[in-house]
Amino acid sequence: MGLFNLFGSSTSVASIEQYLKNGAVVIDVRTPEEFQEGHVQGSKNIPLQVISGHIDEIIKLGKPVITCCRSGARSGSAATILKQHGVDAINGGPWGSVVNCM
Repeated sequence: MGLFNLFGSSTSVASIEQYLKNGAVVIDVRTPEEFQEGHVQGSKNIPLQVISGHIDEIIKLGKPVITCCRSGARSGSAATILKQHGVDAINGGPWGSVVNCM
């Protein structure tokens, strides 16, 4: 079963689980207010609007990345931005979907 994202492709539950097994960092790209309402335990909150300014910080983590948000649209954009900078990133879709894979 795949998760729909804005770009028409899907990230399977198996892919998210594999990324998690490989030590992926979960980056939640919602606003701080949305993040405070609930989030994946241990995730980092880097809103989509500022993610470009955190590319070096993310690259220095040296880990694959799973992006998430409320619906999967913003996280799809974030994953694309990260991939353009050489980061191994996938769109995890809604943050609740990532929680369900843990």
